[in-house]
Amino acid sequence: MPLEPLSPSTKSEASSSRVYRGIMRDIEEGRLVPGQVLAETTLASDYGVGRNAVREAMQSLHARGIIDLSRHRSPSIRRLDQDETFEILAVAGALAALAAQAAAHNFNGAQHAPLIASALEALTDADANDEPGMFSRARRHFYRVLLCIGGNRELLRLFPAISMHIIYAQYQSRQLRGIRMADYQAIMHAVARGDAQAAEKAGRDHVANVRGVIEQIHNAQQ
Repeated sequence: MPLEPLSPSTKSEASSSRVYRGIMRDIEEGRLVPGQVLAETTLASDYGVGRNAVREAMQSLHARGIIDLSRHRSPSIRRLDQDETFEILAVAGALAALAAQAAAHNFNGAQHAPLIASALEALTDADANDEPGMFSRARRHFYRVLLCIGGNRELLRLFPAISMHIIYAQYQSRQLRGIRMADYQAIMHAVARGDAQAAEKAGRDHVANVRGVIEQIHNAQQ
């Protein structure tokens, strides 16, 4: 049976989704950086879509805190000031602690140990490889595993809204990656022991360590 043609609304959604995913991928892989201006006509040409699809994607990205749509200015990748950065980290610290605690409470060795092993293996491979975006993808997989083990549906809904991807795009350093790698291992080891208290602390300590590196970066720039 032949496939039915896409309706206009479905085509528009598919085109908008292509632009959305492409911009997110380009941020992850370093082709777009915080503060960079996005030209509507260029995006439409690059992705082979209409300008309405680009505008729809921009609105979705703005709702997620990725794009700055200030009036009388061209759209740009959001750039965080120090206060915004630390506000995001405060929220991230609380949610990371809750996610790690939930995963430790819900950990089942036979079911979840292979998931932990695969997440840590992906992080280790990415840490040894400078391929653009590889560590970001491994980090995202790590948190998906953590949230999957924890099974808290509200955390699953809220966690992707945290603007950590913008923070990591804006503050790139080998020191920051090293800290994240060690912290992710500490979180997963506590989860694998079923130690909810240690997992919660490891999640909170991780974000505190990220903040410490960012404070060093800010101080060095002054």
